[in-house]
Amino acid sequence: MPVRIEGRPSGERRDDSTLRPAAGAPGMEPRWTSSAKSGVGTALDPRSRVWFTLSHGVVNEVYYPRVDQAVTRDLGLLVVGPNDTFYEEKRDAASVVGLLAPGVPGYRLVNTARDGRWRVTKTVVSHPEHDVLLQHVAFELLGDPDGAADGGAPDAWRVFALLSPHVGNQGAGNDAWVADYKGMRALFAARGGTALALAASGGWADATAGYVGTSDGWQDVRAHGRLTTGANVARDGNVALCGEVDLAAAGLTSRSRRAEFVLSLGFGQNSAEAAQRARLALFDPFDAVAAAYVDDWREFLVRGTLHAAPDGAAAGGAPDLVAVSTAVLRTHEDQRAPGGMIASLSIPWGQSKGDHDLGGYHLIWPRDLVECAGGLLAAGHYESAQRTLRFLMATQEADGHWPQNMWLDGTPYWDGVQMDEAAFPILLADLAFRIGALDDLDPWPMVRAAAAFLLRHGPVTQQDRWEEDAGYSPFTLAVEIAALLAAADVAERAGEPQTATVLREAADVWNAGVERWTYVTDTPLARRVGVAGYYARIAPPDVADAPSPTGPNAGFVPIKNRVDPGLAARYDAVVSPDALALVRFGLRHARDPRILDTVRVIDAVLRTETPTGPVWHRYNEDGYGEKEDGSPFDGAGIGRGWPLFAGERGHWALLAGDAADARRLLDTMARQASDGGLIPEQVWDAPDLPERDLYCGRPAGSAMPLAWAHAEYLKLARSLADGAVFDLPPQPVVRYLERGGAPGGSGHTSAGAAPPAPRVALWAPQQKVRTMRAGQLLRVLTLDAALVHWTTDNWTTTHDTAARPVGTLDLFAADLDAGVLRPGDEVRFTIRWADARAWAGEDWTVTVEAPPG
Repeated sequence: MPVRIEGRPSGERRDDSTLRPAAGAPGMEPRWTSSAKSGVGTALDPRSRVWFTLSHGVVNEVYYPRVDQAVTRDLGLLVVGPNDTFYEEKRDAASVVGLLAPGVPGYRLVNTARDGRWRVTKTVVSHPEHDVLLQHVAFELLGDPDGAADGGAPDAWRVFALLSPHVGNQGAGNDAWVADYKGMRALFAARGGTALALAASGGWADATAGYVGTSDGWQDVRAHGRLTTGANVARDGNVALCGEVDLAAAGLTSRSRRAEFVLSLGFGQNSAEAAQRARLALFDPFDAVAAAYVDDWREFLVRGTLHAAPDGAAAGGAPDLVAVSTAVLRTHEDQRAPGGMIASLSIPWGQSKGDHDLGGYHLIWPRDLVECAGGLLAAGHYESAQRTLRFLMATQEADGHWPQNMWLDGTPYWDGVQMDEAAFPILLADLAFRIGALDDLDPWPMVRAAAAFLLRHGPVTQQDRWEEDAGYSPFTLAVEIAALLAAADVAERAGEPQTATVLREAADVWNAGVERWTYVTDTPLARRVGVAGYYARIAPPDVADAPSPTGPNAGFVPIKNRVDPGLAARYDAVVSPDALALVRFGLRHARDPRILDTVRVIDAVLRTETPTGPVWHRYNEDGYGEKEDGSPFDGAGIGRGWPLFAGERGHWALLAGDAADARRLLDTMARQASDGGLIPEQVWDAPDLPERDLYCGRPAGSAMPLAWAHAEYLKLARSLADGAVFDLPPQPVVRYLERGGAPGGSGHTSAGAAPPAPRVALWAPQQKVRTMRAGQLLRVLTLDAALVHWTTDNWTTTHDTAARPVGTLDLFAADLDAGVLRPGDEVRFTIRWADARAWAGEDWTVTVEAPPG
């Protein structure tokens, strides 16, 4: 009686007698693989929906049909020589990676056995017209042609392809089998509605399916030198497929001592579709396919306007990172969801991560997405801004914000709210407008909703940009304030001057509060470094609008990711390079004494010198990084240095007038990239640990590449080429630094000056201020139509002011004009909601303070 194999389409059946199930189900617990990628790539033709990664000389995660959906763990070779000598390509060979053309993410891998007996040369591309990953493989025996030196003749050698499917971002629950498709033997795997098929140009001499760690091809070949189990199906587990290459059919003879073959990994909605695509790709001459792949990428790269780093290519003979970074960013964009770019085609410390880490970094963080779009804009690829803005419009939540991170279809993964992620899209829309990249796209509906969200919920953020703590973050504040001013310009162009005024005045209020919330003086750290004060990393929020809450935990912030959980530190003892965002986004002068003192503290606490240049940590006591012994981060560790900060520091140096230092920092980023030009999230900044492949100043085990870091490299290269910071928002510069003067490029005219006093004091449901300055107007924001009932003489006399709509922001505002009030006077008010015809049941008090000075 015929039976159906799970995962196969209707009609694919075989007799029970042909089924030889593998033993050892379901296999060991699945794990991903190294995040230290040496290459990432994809075809630019939208007909191809395959993305691939490389590490240690082999293909790692392949993604299909979306850039956020991994389908494999890795695909590499096993080699068996005379006397059953066993080699695993990724462990027993030294690998050198090269690009097929400058900047083009197509690769030639040369893997040479550490004992010098063989060499494998691979050319890896995805097919521009099909959902197929292709590898042209040349296996070459080295040494004495007569076999005396290498211990045997060519027929004593065997080569196997070992494939570990992880379909649909999971290693568990996969089906694997070996079967024929129209006379072509192929290795199949499937899960859900996705299938893959691996075929070889010369066919398979033998093939099996098994369970990882118990009956897979690695175990079998390692033990026996060949495939012996005969198993052809492994269901519902962590599975592996292994196929022996027919070396004779591939041309290996005693005279040639070289075999050439093509591995074709096809994908589809079912196994027949996957096999058909794999077979179809094998009919195309590989050289022609690779040439088409390269030509498409060359055409894309030449359309950009930034073609080389200032003063030449990257240091040390590395690839020019302008071209590489441009290609890396474009590679991280999905073909069918244009403008959607994931954070990284890697899983940090993947070798220690399993199915419980479904997201990895192949998710979209709106902040990273905007940074990446800005990087492509810096490289001159203006069409990227429109694609990304359209993607953001499509994934914006109804209340105006974006998820902390999300899948390509907009489904949230984590549920935190980061206020900078609501603000960054506004800045992207403004930048695109200023450089003429918007065309006929109208960003106002998106900007309006995002700006309203900022007013309703800011300036305190539920999470800072490191996704850890709530409070007043200098980085988040800078992005929010700049975004409100940019949104005001968009509102003006949309014919809403009243809305623009409210946005600007809110920005003024928040800008005036930056120092009160985050700047600290006369602390032990300040005294140790010898400065008056500095901007803290984050100040805890509270309903009283004070820098920190009251009670036993007053002034403390939790420190996450530590080996010693529960650690907290006083907020005024923790610093971060985040403070430089106040300069990067135009709120403070680069040479403001408060900024200069903060830089001194940052360098004293967070900077480490490495052989490749300086690195900075995210903040003191950070735990996100490998443990002291170099073992992987598992929720706890020790923070490491980020090349990203070299780029951010370079922008500060440029604004401070030190272009030479900015160039040195650009060069530092290049030196800290991998040999293939990929910039990591972190570098190892401790003594070398060769046994863990960790070297000081070189990539650590976190994400690589980090798309955001490549974007920062491109922006700094563009800023140096222009002599001014490329993405510096002009609105804060003019409003807070220039005092009405013309923009001054990289220099401003008011270092150290206090920000202008805002005209209004702003009370909002999420920011219930308790004080206002004499001469200010008290503005009460509400989420619905309401009547504000208020008094300045303890209810002896009362006033009623209606909260009226703020343009089209879906907000209401009541301006309480209390006339002349003196320090010590109080404004008290309550609210009656118009719809419910009910009172809030609470009074609020705002006390008048004397103006500064």
